[in-house]
Amino acid sequence: MRADRRLFELLVLEGAQAGLSWSTILARRRGYRAAFAAFDPAQVARFTPARVKRLLRDPGIIRHRGKVESAISNAKAFLAVRQEHGSFAAYLWGFVEGRPLQNRWRLPRQVPAETAISLALSRDLKRRGFTFVGPTICYAFMQATGLVNDHLTSCFRHTEVMRLAAATGRGAAATGRSSLRSGRGRT
Repeated sequence: MRADRRLFELLVLEGAQAGLSWSTILARRRGYRAAFAAFDPAQVARFTPARVKRLLRDPGIIRHRGKVESAISNAKAFLAVRQEHGSFAAYLWGFVEGRPLQNRWRLPRQVPAETAISLALSRDLKRRGFTFVGPTICYAFMQATGLVNDHLTSCFRHTEVMRLAAATGRGAAATGRSSLRSGRGRT
């Protein structure tokens, strides 16, 4: 995924998901889209304290002040990154040298919750003023945006995603032996 607006959407949704189930957030995706200006970071960056008060009463989203304020401050940081790098996508994909990492996990327990790359991304995002971007959230974000293929090798999507990455000249093999921590993962 290389569309900045979609990347911002997933960044907001991944941050909102912290401590909750992904299905809880997906059930509210339409509400988030309406509440957060169709995920236009320039509009979200201009949200006022009055708008925050309204959002905290909106049943279509998770009404957690920290997460709502995070989306707004992250929009401002997102725009700064875009200004510096030409696009948020260029910045983000630089962490994987422009090509999705292709893991070859056989068992769900092999899929990490975070990696050295997600830790580096988390640190850099925090340095730039982003919040709700810990290494586990960043790794889930990397999975959701296609920076890493963590489908199990037995999953029909694994080969499909590998072929798609190779066809676009963006596939990079990963050994699966980097400094990873075990934890929950997606297949």
